[in-house]
Amino acid sequence: MMAAIRKITLRRLNLPLIRPYRLSYRTFETFEPFMIEVEDDAGHLAFSDAHVSPGSSEETREGAWAFLDEHISASIGAEPQEAILSVLRQFEESKVATTALVTALEHLLDDPLLHVSEAKVLPLLTPINQTTPDLIATEVDDWLAQGFRTFKIKVGKDVDADLERVRCIQAASNGQATLRLDANRAFSREDGIRFAAALDPEGIELFEQPCDSDDWKANGDVARASTVPLMLDEPICTLGDIERAAAMPGVGFCKLKLKRFGGLGRLKEGLDAVRSNGMEPVLGDGLGSEIHGWMEACVARTTIRNAGEFNGFLKARERVFKMPLPFVEGAVRLDAGFRPELDHAQVDRLTAERVDYTTQGRN
Repeated sequence: MMAAIRKITLRRLNLPLIRPYRLSYRTFETFEPFMIEVEDDAGHLAFSDAHVSPGSSEETREGAWAFLDEHISASIGAEPQEAILSVLRQFEESKVATTALVTALEHLLDDPLLHVSEAKVLPLLTPINQTTPDLIATEVDDWLAQGFRTFKIKVGKDVDADLERVRCIQAASNGQATLRLDANRAFSREDGIRFAAALDPEGIELFEQPCDSDDWKANGDVARASTVPLMLDEPICTLGDIERAAAMPGVGFCKLKLKRFGGLGRLKEGLDAVRSNGMEPVLGDGLGSEIHGWMEACVARTTIRNAGEFNGFLKARERVFKMPLPFVEGAVRLDAGFRPELDHAQVDRLTAERVDYTTQGRN
């Protein structure tokens, strides 16, 4: 008989960033992931986390916390697999919260996807933040010197200014880096079409999520007009979403995030489905912690062949592992057998809110 869940600790962490992280819908000064630690009757310990990004979807931090409070309470005394099946039944109600709890339980069950059987180097992308030609050139040179070969460029506010900035970055990169453009859903259909149709495709890998997540038609119209392949991001949460994207002319990529797929196995299934449907998968949450980055890196080992986007841990001032997630020359470098341990003193210091759940109740 499998050991039952004895205790779960739910935390809200406060992770200050090195510099503000600006998206079209919000500027982040800190990341505030919900972290879960689990212990079973046999004394096995595990953990995970996931970050609700206000403005990215209808899921709110308040709603996710309440969802976790309910489902963690119901999980005490249950077997881990039973608890996983129970929370997944309500996945659509709170995707990020579901994923946080499910992945902690998958960790407790020693999921094979977390076993690093052989060393792996996983290149990451990095954002270009500067806006003027001289500063762009300096920043590009700095990132190239640090080993990065894929750059992300945020667009979506002003078509003409965005096009000019992309041209400057193309010139500064001079064929030494691949570019990904990301509108974070900020363009209207008309502006998205005008922007995408005017792009010089030289060095550009893809154009990500031009229009609102729910407006599949607008995104499809932009994809047909674009000189570069489109990538869908926020709408991709299920295998059905992947199949729908594959039927859209001009869509060549789907980006998946662990926190939107409900679990490690479900994420791998989704990434494999992207490729089997004739597209290329991209993986990663740029707002994820070191914990989330580690889990996405583990799944990435056998599923993706491009730069990962699980670079959120590089934006935070501090880490939460005793031995930090290895990162050298623009890449996560996982040694065979790598398995992180939490720095509990550091986690306690970064905890803004905490609740413990046991058979005696919550406190």
